[in-house]
Amino acid sequence: MIDLEVPKKFRPLVAQARGMAEEVFWPISRKYDRAEHEYPAELDLVSAVIDGMSDSGAGQGAGASSSTRAKDDGATEGDVAAVGSGRRAKGERENKNGSNLSSVLSIVETCRGDVGLTLSIPRQGLGNAAIAAVATEEQKARYAGKWAAMAITEPEVGSDSGAIRTTAVKDGDEYVINGEKIYVTAGERAELVVVWATLDRSLGKQAIKSFVVRRDNPGMRLVRLEHKLGIRASDTAAFSLEDCRVPAEDLLGDPEIRIEGGFGGAMQTFDNTRPLVAAMALGLTRASLDRTTELLADAGVVPDPDRPAATQPAAAARLLQMEADYKAAYLLTLRAAWMADNGKPNSMEASMAKAKAGRTCVEVSLACVELAGATGYAETELLEKWARDSKILDIFEGTQQIQLLVIARRLLGYSSRELK
Repeated sequence: MIDLEVPKKFRPLVAQARGMAEEVFWPISRKYDRAEHEYPAELDLVSAVIDGMSDSGAGQGAGASSSTRAKDDGATEGDVAAVGSGRRAKGERENKNGSNLSSVLSIVETCRGDVGLTLSIPRQGLGNAAIAAVATEEQKARYAGKWAAMAITEPEVGSDSGAIRTTAVKDGDEYVINGEKIYVTAGERAELVVVWATLDRSLGKQAIKSFVVRRDNPGMRLVRLEHKLGIRASDTAAFSLEDCRVPAEDLLGDPEIRIEGGFGGAMQTFDNTRPLVAAMALGLTRASLDRTTELLADAGVVPDPDRPAATQPAAAARLLQMEADYKAAYLLTLRAAWMADNGKPNSMEASMAKAKAGRTCVEVSLACVELAGATGYAETELLEKWARDSKILDIFEGTQQIQLLVIARRLLGYSSRELK
């Protein structure tokens, strides 16, 4: 039987994340929405608290960083679940709730406070999740405690990661990287950037590898910071890489080009991060629903889940329907994270969670602005900000269309070549 209660060992983490959202993020959310590109100094204290929780073993996955995850049940220090690979780490129990699930639960709570601020917490970057997915044990230890961004998208390569044009050429004990990267979340503030590049463009996606490039590398130049519709507290950077020399040891995982399944290792990154992005969408959705429910209650509109929707005011019926959509997305996300913790291939489930949560987030946040009327559009409430923040959660880590394509391929048994 499925138990939908939050595991007891994660409840302190969830409570801490909820307190962070309400007591730290909400009071400064509007401030850093207006002060785009200004670093939220308050997050240094938040980061110190997360580090303290992790060092004490109480963190249980307070964010996306592999270095801040507490030990999973039955695993040794430093072990990370073999996300999407179907493999179990030595000593793992048959069924467990580990770092992937705890990260999802905590991110739901922090993003109930603010998505942009969550993305700006030091050492909790999406690049850290990429390192956790494909790095060797030696690399994980070497990059521990560092803040890593992830650079995949290029000016003419968006959703098709397999068409990346940035090249990496072996030169002795180094790789020389040339290309451009855009929409790099936390690119300016991070200490490391995980750059996707191809070792041989003629071989297509099988030759794509990810490289850890240090932010102070003279061959990687910051071109600009983007001005955005939402998540303004989070910096989004564009980089130019010109003869950027990277030690060969900073290529993540296996350096060999494998024609069969060679791209799978790189794509494990998405199996790791898509449930996290789904969790971000869930947090924003929850915040929008909670605040709108409060505003409607003040106006005398209180939905009753035990009565048919047709017998209730239209606003109450709409709230009930949105609650149902939220629950569906929530359960899909928990399943994808649980599968990752248990070494089960979760590519389809990760895409299902991301697709449902992303779409639900946009639809609910916009509907909540509408239901709140003039109040929903005013800066006296965060509803209009949440509506702006929501759109990116349906786009990055794979657009809605890409998620549906991945799901269709898995359901129908088609390859990427057979179904485009």
